Amino acid sequence: MSAPAVEAELDADAAQRAIEHCYEQGWSDGLPLVPATRPLVDRFLEAAGRPADEIIGHMPQVDRTVTVELAAINAAMAGCRPEYFPVVLAAWEALMRERAAKGGGWQSTSGPAPLIILNGPVRERLGFNSTGGVFGPGFRPNATVARAIGLIVRNAFGVVPHELEQATQGLPGRWSICFGENEEDSPWPPLAAELGIAGDAVTATLLRTCEYVDNRHTSDPEQLLGDFADTIGRSGSWIFQHAGVGVVLCPEHADLLAGAGYSRSDVQRWLAEHSGRSTEALARAGKDYAEKGVRRPGDGTPGDRFQRTIPEGAESSILVAVAGSRTAGISMVVRFFADWSGTAVPIVAAAPADAA
Repeated sequence: MSAPAVEAELDADAAQRAIEHCYEQGWSDGLPLVPATRPLVDRFLEAAGRPADEIIGHMPQVDRTVTVELAAINAAMAGCRPEYFPVVLAAWEALMRERAAKGGGWQSTSGPAPLIILNGPVRERLGFNSTGGVFGPGFRPNATVARAIGLIVRNAFGVVPHELEQATQGLPGRWSICFGENEEDSPWPPLAAELGIAGDAVTATLLRTCEYVDNRHTSDPEQLLGDFADTIGRSGSWIFQHAGVGVVLCPEHADLLAGAGYSRSDVQRWLAEHSGRSTEALARAGKDYAEKGVRRPGDGTPGDRFQRTIPEGAESSILVAVAGSRTAGISMVVRFFADWSGTAVPIVAAAPADAA
């Protein structure tokens, strides 16, 4: 692999000095930043078509505020292109609808990770990955939009590791889980459309963690759903009486379920009813009793009582999306940090200048 030729007018030494300056100011998440020059930030603001001083977030416990301009500066430093900025703003708004993100979620000991899902033509127009490797690296829009959210939290809210951020170990996907829903291979309507927002839109929440379900051996829909339910019901993530979850299905799993007559809401109902553990199983982990909503050891009786992960009546709180490729029957269970708002936010870009 050879180094690319650098045009004479580009000053690599000056760029390196600018990058080091960003590190020295404490703005970085550990990776090099793109210097946010005034002309570059102005291009971001132009793409959004919103006032620079518009307030888009407030963290009351530290009394810190995010404006559109602060978001633009951090999106530029994250490596976004200006045309990505309306997506960043929609993702930020979607996260600000989450109860935990408006409270102490960013500072939590579990170090939650935002989950950002895009719908609509914007996925193809801007090059967001919706198929193979959606939870992994390799695509600039996916990586930089998610990173922009992290830099906003760091630099505008001041949530920095070992300071306001209190993560015990944290998550490797803290600022990287952003992808498009694979609408083309999904048997169901787009997620955002089912939430009432057609076209370009973002759905987001905070996650505790995510874990894959590798099931390529069965064509029985209830066996497949049972595998998801068993994964969802494990005790490790339960600290409260109930826990919030979602599933990101690969096209192969979604097709198997839809082919058997399951709608998205049918999947939600089945998983809500069957995900959980017996009191005996929870007793072995010291989590069989819930007092004031928090789990602790009980007396383990009655041992055969089934305790649901998802409370009755909350079936619609399970996020069901389709993403990834058809290479294998591998899907993902995502565990919410708290609850999910169940809403989507439209992506709105500035109107072209000649449209005025």
